Amino acid sequence: MTKRPNFLFIITDQHRADHLGCYGNPTVRTPHIDRIAAQGTRFERFYVANPICMPNRASIMTGRMCSAHGARHNGIPLSKDHTTFVELLRDAGYRTGLIGKSHLQSFTGLAATNTYEPADGLHAPSAPLRDAIKNNRHTPDYDLEIAPKWDRPLAERIDGDFYGFEHVEVAADHGDQASGDYLLWARDQCPDFDNLVGPENALPDNRINAPQAWRTAVPEELYSTNWIADRSAAYLAERAQEDAPFFLQMSFPDPHHPFTPPGRYWDMYDPLDIALPETFGKGDLPPIRAMREAMANGSDPRDNQNPFAVTEDEARAIIALTYGMITMIDDAIGRVLHQLEELGLAENTVVIFTTDHGDYMGDHGLMLKLLLHYQGIIRVPFIWHDPHAAISGHSDAGLASSIDIAPTVLARAGIQPYNGIQGRDLFSSSPPEGLVIEEDSQRTMTGFDRPQRVRTLVTDRYRMSLREGEDWNELYDLETDPGEVDNLYDQPSAEQVRHHLSELMLRRMISLQDRSPLPAYRA
Repeated sequence: MTKRPNFLFIITDQHRADHLGCYGNPTVRTPHIDRIAAQGTRFERFYVANPICMPNRASIMTGRMCSAHGARHNGIPLSKDHTTFVELLRDAGYRTGLIGKSHLQSFTGLAATNTYEPADGLHAPSAPLRDAIKNNRHTPDYDLEIAPKWDRPLAERIDGDFYGFEHVEVAADHGDQASGDYLLWARDQCPDFDNLVGPENALPDNRINAPQAWRTAVPEELYSTNWIADRSAAYLAERAQEDAPFFLQMSFPDPHHPFTPPGRYWDMYDPLDIALPETFGKGDLPPIRAMREAMANGSDPRDNQNPFAVTEDEARAIIALTYGMITMIDDAIGRVLHQLEELGLAENTVVIFTTDHGDYMGDHGLMLKLLLHYQGIIRVPFIWHDPHAAISGHSDAGLASSIDIAPTVLARAGIQPYNGIQGRDLFSSSPPEGLVIEEDSQRTMTGFDRPQRVRTLVTDRYRMSLREGEDWNELYDLETDPGEVDNLYDQPSAEQVRHHLSELMLRRMISLQDRSPLPAYRA
């Protein structure tokens, strides 16, 4: 009987596809990730199911779209009633571990911005009758990742596994403000650790001046990236003593904002050496104009999760700091890959690299992500290295999605997927004609007067985005306009294309309608 493969699933946070050397970036240094790509398959057209953290991570875990698993935006946890592919791995005898960021539940504990409000003159239903689904994910079982309540390790607060992971060491939040199990460890190492984090404790630096950027006083050895690599290496050492196969998810909170690479990674890249995106300052969609105006008049604080406009100098500085965070992650990955080899595990371990979504990173003069589905936030890296595969250094140009990760892993492990999984095995099926990307926002952002619902279709040539309640939509020819500057949606010359894409989107959305649950009987 062929020995079942191990899996090392590496995932970063808010990391564009073109912020890796193997995806053509000439500046950022990522030799270890590049080596994974050189030994395996790099997917060039890999897209998120949703360009926001919690929804897309839930889609990765379930192989299902957000409209199916219900975690439509940040603030809605993944229901424990939904099956994850990691649960199937564990059911088949795999040892399963999660080290680093989970974000399948909320971090902040803050009240939701859109809630059920009683209407005047009408009887307000009592809980749980306020929601269409009575199991509304508001029990203490869904408060496990709230950072202010994290007073002891997550492993001590769960009964059994955590979404299929039997071993959990979890980090919440981002940058030098990462929390969770990581923060408990950091405080044990350094009792004064809380006086090292945040902008109020930052080291002086007169060269970098950009929103959400400070030179952290946290040393490299106490930073979350280093902790995740060390704990992952320790986990692998334990698994090397066993015969059972393993699945380890090594999940880094960086290079998500705030931009706080520690130590030598802070000034590893000079902003003066950073080239601005070709689309910087281009584009005239209503929210882009609104963000530029807000920056000019100082009405946008630019200190929260919403996207914002930046100056050229700010863009160069933030990109340089992001590269520093990425190279620190690459160095950490290199240490873990070396551990795999030293333990004799590399020859039977499939190594996978991806991220949960991208970042504008200066595209059109913007930073962060939300509601504008430019390639920088919806196209992400996906690399698959199987030591038993006959090919290496391969580039796959077929359309692929985050929902394809679960069925691809299950297929390689020899496990039948559950009913209702919506992705495809990337190595035994043909790419679809188009992919759908969903996004429902919980809050407003500059340029919009209410939360938005957006659906995007990506094909080999086009990207079309339709939004509810607005008088404008988007259509771009990626072949002639890869920067997505010339919006063709209302152009008479694009009418036939628009009609074809609209029908294709509808057919794709029909194919993604839920097929779960299975029927118990025939009527």
